[in-house]
Amino acid sequence: MQVHWIWLAHRPGVTDRMKSILLEHFSDPEDIFFAEESAFRGISGLTDHALEGLLDKNLTQAEEILDTCDRKGLQILTFSDEHYPQRLKNIADPPIVLYYQGELPDFDNNALIAVVGTRKASPYGLAAAKRMGWQLAKCGGIVVSGMAFGIDGVAMQSALAAGGTVVGVLGCGADVVYPVSNRQLFADTAQFGCILSEFPPGTPPVSWNFPKRNRIMSGLSCGVLVVEAPEKSGALITAHQALEQGRDVFVVPGNIDVDTFVGSNRLLRDGGILASHGWDVLSEYEAQYPDKLHKDDEPVRLPREQSADLPKVAQKPRIPAKKEKSDKKVIDKPKQSSYSDVNKEQTRLSDSEKRIVSAIGATPRLVDDVIAETGMSAAQLLPLLTVLEVRGVIKRLPGRYIALK
Repeated sequence: MQVHWIWLAHRPGVTDRMKSILLEHFSDPEDIFFAEESAFRGISGLTDHALEGLLDKNLTQAEEILDTCDRKGLQILTFSDEHYPQRLKNIADPPIVLYYQGELPDFDNNALIAVVGTRKASPYGLAAAKRMGWQLAKCGGIVVSGMAFGIDGVAMQSALAAGGTVVGVLGCGADVVYPVSNRQLFADTAQFGCILSEFPPGTPPVSWNFPKRNRIMSGLSCGVLVVEAPEKSGALITAHQALEQGRDVFVVPGNIDVDTFVGSNRLLRDGGILASHGWDVLSEYEAQYPDKLHKDDEPVRLPREQSADLPKVAQKPRIPAKKEKSDKKVIDKPKQSSYSDVNKEQTRLSDSEKRIVSAIGATPRLVDDVIAETGMSAAQLLPLLTVLEVRGVIKRLPGRYIALK
């Protein structure tokens, strides 16, 4: 029953990870609700505070939440529902209940991309967010965002203008418009996509809810696109959570003299994938969703009052760097190495790089398969892949495949 799912979802002291563990021990939340204290004693990691919450059998709060959802037209998606996204199920701490309004997209059969960035965006960042949101939608992707002021909201508005589907993930109740200035975006998202939250209706937008919300944004998505992020930014939290979840991280390059790009440019240095067009992102998933994704170069068409003020992109086109004399020939190799040549170069690679080369072998491999075979985390592997790509040892292929050159 939904009332028991809601009861479990909001047990004080019980972490999201522990809720998943409990669901592995018991058949459903109803069994957890009726379980006696002795049934919990053998569960590792269960604190006294959590046990106290589980032994509180009062359903009043859960029943009130159900009544509120009914009055406000909010739907409830539980962990056992057939429409619950499989990608989100696979993270370490999935929410077991989501409240939503609008229509759920087919999460598992579409490429969802989270677009994130600073609220205090530069004119260039806002222009890039508009362009990326439009292109992602036109190329068949679904844009996920936190609906915040700045990069998030602009990307969603542009995706909607392109006729795309969007998903808003909130750090407050799914019935709470935040920020208030995004009221129209809130209404449009509910009409042409959906608004999700793990927090009960009426929950205010308190600061500690947003980092928790970010794991859902990345967990729903195939990858996260960081448009503009300063050194300390919620967008970087989302990017790091994405890496921990095995997701791809894409970055729009920014002006190195602007503080709001320090964090995002650092992500590029650490292995983020450079993206200057929505197709740069979605081409990674073309093999997985061949009937959904396609390149589209239709120019961005925004309302006149917006397009008139769009700044020209203050970025010079990327020019291949001139080769400089260096003793580190392994970085500036003039020739691409064949697979047999790579074997001869083994002594020049670190132990970790050798493990990666060995795992790839003679045929293209999925990045996820290389992660599994090497035993590395995504956060460890992705920067090393970038180094190997720069050295000319490997190359990236569509569909998250990599191969030796």
